[in-house]
This record gives sequence, C-alpha cells and structure tokens, in this order.
Amino acid sequence: MHAITMPQDPSTLRRAKLDVAATLLACGVDPKRSVLFEQSRVRAHTELAWIFNCITPVGWLGRMTQWKTKMEGRNISHAKILADDTMTSGLKMGLFDYPVLQAADILLYKGTHVPVGEDQMQHLELARDIATLFNKTYSATLFPKPDAIVPPAAKRVMSLRDPTSKMSKSDSSDYSRLNLVDSPSLIRSKISKATTDSVRGVSYDPEGRPGMSNLVSIYAAMRDISVEDAVNDFALITSTREMKEMVSEAIIEKLEPIQSELVRLQSDKEYIQKVLDDGAIKAEETANNTMEEVYKAMGLR
Repeated sequence: MHAITMPQDPSTLRRAKLDVAATLLACGVDPKRSVLFEQSRVRAHTELAWIFNCITPVGWLGRMTQWKTKMEGRNISHAKILADDTMTSGLKMGLFDYPVLQAADILLYKGTHVPVGEDQMQHLELARDIATLFNKTYSATLFPKPDAIVPPAAKRVMSLRDPTSKMSKSDSSDYSRLNLVDSPSLIRSKISKATTDSVRGVSYDPEGRPGMSNLVSIYAAMRDISVEDAVNDFALITSTREMKEMVSEAIIEKLEPIQSELVRLQSDKEYIQKVLDDGAIKAEETANNTMEEVYKAMGLR
C-alpha cells in the first residue's frame, strides 16, 4: 500500500511484490519463525489507519521531515500552502498521510520493537505518540509504545555520489546506491567512483568527511563489526584506492550467498507465493483480533 503513494504500473508492481519477498527470504527471513505477507492482503491495515487518522492531529504530520522537504523554500504558512492548488500540484494526500499507515502497520500487531534506520526514528516516534493518544482517548491499554532497534553500524546509509543525502532507490543515478543484485564488477565500479575527499588516511567523521565515513559504515556493516573496529582495519591504509578495494570485497563477500539464494528462489515462484499466502492467513487472524479489541474500545462493537 505504501508503494502507491507514487504512480505504479500494475504489472510491474505485481512482479515487484514477489521480488521483494524473494529478497527477504534470501536475506535470511525464516517463514517458520516470521510471518511474511503482502500488506494489501490484510485489510485491517487500512481500517486501523483510518481510525488513527480520526485522532491524529494534522500538525503532527505537518512536522514530518518527508513532508516538510516538499514544503521547503515557500515562505508562507503551511495552511496557506495547502489551500493553494498551484503550490500543491503533484502532491498527493498519501504522501502526507502515509506515516499514519506506518503506525497502523506496527500497532496492528502490537509490535514492541521495530528495526529502523536513523532516518525512520521520527516515524516510529509518531507511532508511539499515536499509541499513547489512542489509549488515552479511549481509556484503554490496547497498544504498547514500540521501541527502536537501531543497527550499531550503518545507522543511516548515504548516497555514494552525494554522501550528505541518504542512499535511495528513487535516485536517478544507479551509481548512487548499492543493489542486492549488483555483480562484483559493478560493485567495484560503484565503490571506486564513490565520493570521498583528499584527506590522507581513513577516519570516521560524518560531519567533516561524510563520504569516507559512509564507506567506513558500510564496511563495518558488511563485516558485522563496530565503526571503531572498522577504522582499525584501515589503520595501515594510506591510499583511498586500497580502502575502496577493501570495502568492495567486504560487500561482495557479504552479498554472494544472498545472491545465490535469490537466484534459486526466483526460479521457484510457487514457493514464494505459498509463503505469502500462508503468511497472510496468519497475519489476518491476528489483525482481526486486534481490530475487534479496537472496535470494542471505541464503542463500535
């Protein structure tokens, strides 16, 4: 459902759902331990999102970084911007409101811990605020306040071309990001062309050396070590070229088993679809139980 905040070709979207599922399975998600399903198969997500919409202050959403970015450079009030069609041309309600759907995604299953990158912390805080607001509004203890699980390394992975911006699949340049399906030669090429600086040696300083620090973070994540240990690995390296070669090899080694498993899974579409079908049945049961509790708390049951 989040995907349709931007225009999507239906046939491409159908393929993409299976590709994402295969990727998650290849990365190690075990369907025997985790429930993997298509969000659009469980309608309670949008039901709960509507209920949350009815209690969430507009101001909370107006402060979301993603939305504020769209409003930048306009020296008038948020209300006036929204009232002027010429200033909101191309902006859709889904882009403004999707953080509420994210909150519903989490709280529908009474999630207590959510793995997030640093750039998603604001959205998780919104989910916590909505949980508190619902509980207070309806004198309930229905929703827990979820806590973040932030990876120690690569809390925020930045663009390889512009290390002051986060890495994104929506960037027009493929050389700005690393894809799970990138070949070893392409990975080496992307890392070799990644933006760094002219300072000698390797150090971690996100403010002063954003490009170098981004590569250090990526290396640390690929090796499952701390940023400090990653910097120590580069202690004897004085050439940026050598450092980039080490980063490339770490990425290639980490991705090789994932890519092999992905190829295998993509040849078995029936298995992937079965995992999704089974997951949707399990998720729907839990979601429907939660919605019954929600409706009772609100007086709709």
